[in-house]
Amino acid sequence: MAIEKRTLFSILLLLLVWSPAGEAHNITAILDGFPDYSLYNSYLTQTKVADEINSRDTVTSLVLPNAPMAALAAKRPLAAIKNALRLLTLLDYFDAAKLHNLQGGAVLSTTLLQTTGNEPGNLGFVNITNARGGKVAFASAAPGSKPAATYTKSVKQIPYNLSVVEISAPIVFPGLLDAPTASGSNLTALLEKAGCKTFASLLSSSGVLKIFETAMTKGLTLFAPNDEAFKAPGVPDLSSLSSAELVTILQYHALASYTPKASLKTSTAPIPTMASSGAGKYDLGVTTHGDDVTLNTGVDHSRVASTILDDTPVCILTVDSILLPVELFGKAPSSAPAPGPEGPSPSLPPSPSEAPAPSPKKAKSPSPKPHSPPAPPTGSPGASPSDAPASDDKPADDKSSATALLAGTLTSLFSAVLALASVL
Repeated sequence: MAIEKRTLFSILLLLLVWSPAGEAHNITAILDGFPDYSLYNSYLTQTKVADEINSRDTVTSLVLPNAPMAALAAKRPLAAIKNALRLLTLLDYFDAAKLHNLQGGAVLSTTLLQTTGNEPGNLGFVNITNARGGKVAFASAAPGSKPAATYTKSVKQIPYNLSVVEISAPIVFPGLLDAPTASGSNLTALLEKAGCKTFASLLSSSGVLKIFETAMTKGLTLFAPNDEAFKAPGVPDLSSLSSAELVTILQYHALASYTPKASLKTSTAPIPTMASSGAGKYDLGVTTHGDDVTLNTGVDHSRVASTILDDTPVCILTVDSILLPVELFGKAPSSAPAPGPEGPSPSLPPSPSEAPAPSPKKAKSPSPKPHSPPAPPTGSPGASPSDAPASDDKPADDKSSATALLAGTLTSLFSAVLALASVL
């Protein structure tokens, strides 16, 4: 009986001290405690790569001391530095023990750079090799690349979530630091090349292009609908809008700040656009699922599709549908409308000065776009850790549900152990 009681209390003790994996991490907060990496940490913040790292469940940061980081950043634009930092961020968990005991003596690891889709082939990968003398070497996966850096020391680990290790030098390949910059870019040319000619034309003809070009010096994020978005069924006739309404819609497609996709993923509240006038008007909602980011207008949803330009302080993203503000186009139709007489009904309630119109082409204010479901999510290109129990791409609500379920299970088990102990 005494043995059974000791066993039960041992189980109880384990339950009290045990906590599930999946601890959140903040890379900049961690590096704040290490002055040797202050420059590296500063560039993580400036380029917003920190947001990309913090949004990942499993990641290894290869950090550089201040001297090699200064040499890497010297006279280079932030867009180039951002690419270099992404290549130094592995989407797998590597602590000192794993690095020194690689299966087969070598491994090819994907990085944040590969997830951008901007690098051909396997240029977004890093080769890790167990070299002679117990060293661990790192090199670009580009053909002909030689080891550029070696493992120096372990800095910080949150097992299976975040590992921070120091390496001796940057990892680069030809062309890595040649990223396009906002200062040397023509906004309309970039949009046209990316298949957003209609949007570019509207910006030019409305005069909004000059507003955006001025904002590019301080901070601009642009959501550019592709040409197909303007041909989609149910899109209102934009030519029927007044000049002021058209300017408002175009400004609704922009933020007066540098907010790349990874930073959008961290948004928990509606974000103001360049059309916002306070009191939450003309704001955008943001929802995420894995690596997918969806913008919500109150009328419809639009998925962030790709990145045209990412150079602090400018980010240009494509979206797969036009952003229609609820303030101009009314709320999206409900999925189960109340029964009513058959036949067409006006899309918007008439204002005191306007008569209802059955067609958006004849109306003084455009009718709302028919509601459509969000675009289906695409899988994350990030790789899951080979030896970790959790996946990279679990959505946040899934993790919350799993944690709640686990907490409930532990509570029930705890109660059962106490009850059994009292009986014994």
